This record gives sequence, C-alpha cells and structure tokens, in this order.
Amino acid sequence: MTRGNQRDHDRAKAQKKAASAKSKNTMSGTEFQRAKEDAAAIMREKQRKADEKRAAEAAAAGKKK
Repeated sequence: MTRGNQRDHDRAKAQKKAASAKSKNTMSGTEFQRAKEDAAAIMREKQRKADEKRAAEAAAAGKKK
C-alpha cells in the first residue's frame, strides 16, 4: 500500500509545483502597456544599430572592389 500513498504524495507535489508556475500577470493595464512599449523601444534601437552596422559593412565592401 505504500506505493499508492507515494503516488498520492507525488501527485500533490506536482500539482503544487504546477500551481506556482502558473502565476498570472500582476501588472495593471497601464503598467503592462508601458512595459510593452519599453520593450518595443529597446528592440527598435537594436534594429537601428544592426541596420547601421549592415550599411557600414556594405559600404566598406563596396570600397574594396
């Protein structure tokens, strides 16, 4: 009977772990929107730098020929 008892304990432990992993968004709507806008601004800046680097490499490759 110990195996059945162990199974119950493992099931309860797994449910507790799954419940803690499913945390909902705790930010308000305006906080969430601001966070999304901040992340988007960071990504736009990274993309702009990558485009500048790509353009500089293309210009350098064009001069070598």
